[in-house]
Amino acid sequence: MNNLVVRSTHSAACLALLCLFSAASADEAQSIPLIGYTELRTDLPGGRHANVSTMRACVVRSDGTGRRTLANDLTTDSNTWTQFVGWSPDGRTAIVGRGWESPENGRWEEEHKQFRFIKDGWLCDCFLLDLASGRSKNVTAVERVSFYNTGVFFWPDDPSKLGFQALIDGDSHPYRMKRDGTKKQDLTPQSKEFAYGFSASPDGKRVAYHKSYRVYVADADGSNAKLVNTGQPFNFAPQWSPDGKWLMFLSGEHYNCHPYVVRADGTDGKRIANRGGYRGVVEFLDVPDFHGGSSDVPAWSTDGKSIYYTAQIDNHVELMQVSLNGKIEQLTQSTAGTLHYHPQPSPDGKWLVYGCKRDGVRQLYTMRLSDKHEQSITTLTKGHAAMWPHWQPVAIGK
Repeated sequence: MNNLVVRSTHSAACLALLCLFSAASADEAQSIPLIGYTELRTDLPGGRHANVSTMRACVVRSDGTGRRTLANDLTTDSNTWTQFVGWSPDGRTAIVGRGWESPENGRWEEEHKQFRFIKDGWLCDCFLLDLASGRSKNVTAVERVSFYNTGVFFWPDDPSKLGFQALIDGDSHPYRMKRDGTKKQDLTPQSKEFAYGFSASPDGKRVAYHKSYRVYVADADGSNAKLVNTGQPFNFAPQWSPDGKWLMFLSGEHYNCHPYVVRADGTDGKRIANRGGYRGVVEFLDVPDFHGGSSDVPAWSTDGKSIYYTAQIDNHVELMQVSLNGKIEQLTQSTAGTLHYHPQPSPDGKWLVYGCKRDGVRQLYTMRLSDKHEQSITTLTKGHAAMWPHWQPVAIGK
């Protein structure tokens, strides 16, 4: 009997330790930040529409575990896809885009090698998805202004507001709205040009965008817009530095443009790096794509003292880092034919996430910047791709 008691007590103790370990493991897993991204097929016959319609918004922990798709209920209709767009400042809400295109319009675009954005052929919206409950809300459908709405982001220093871009009469316009989707405000109401690359300064008081490939800065309500004159014909995707003192964008000629910075008032412009002949476009399909891929734009470091970008070295595209005074470091040393793309630093500045095409497959990797150690966080097979990574700002559970 005593033996049985001892064994029973020992088993209970082991079970208690196992439960404690499991709880600790769960807590530890929760503290690992997520990376949101998009998966898709790349080699289906039929061109762009056939493959883009397979896009699914996903998250994975930054150590490569816990991969899952998001908002599966948004893709029950045929020819509908989702794309991971971004995060709320507290990391508890994901921004997910949902797109739909009719097969007929897709075939027309493939035949004519150009987009045709028509109301009967497209419907694109952005949803706020609560990760804990799985509930989502279509904020661009509230007081709808367009059938094509993209790029929702939380307004810096004021999470009660959102920014996004809407297609109006064939031209893209930057908008502001409340978090619930109401009170939509066009920031370029009289514009007949295509305004894109919309972002807001860290203090939320200013905005930047490019319009007809010229960069503008304006007040938060769109007033007092000022052209940033670079003397170059192609200027693309302005991004504010973390301290709001600088704007960084690509400048030069189309397919031959380079990282360029100006002060927040548009002065003291300078090119700080050369991409070495890299066209700056990531081909994310393995079938012919009439649009030519996805723009590969630079990103600010977390401390705002440098910029991550990609450049061609011989016949491969490497990850690079350049300080504001022009000091350049090559972060990767790759074999011929390797392609790196879409670098993004972690919130603590210690890691980089990026895409890399090796052996014919586009995977996501993380790099520990202190020693350049990297690991793959996706394990896709040929004919699939992982694209457009976004770090979770704050780990859930903290």
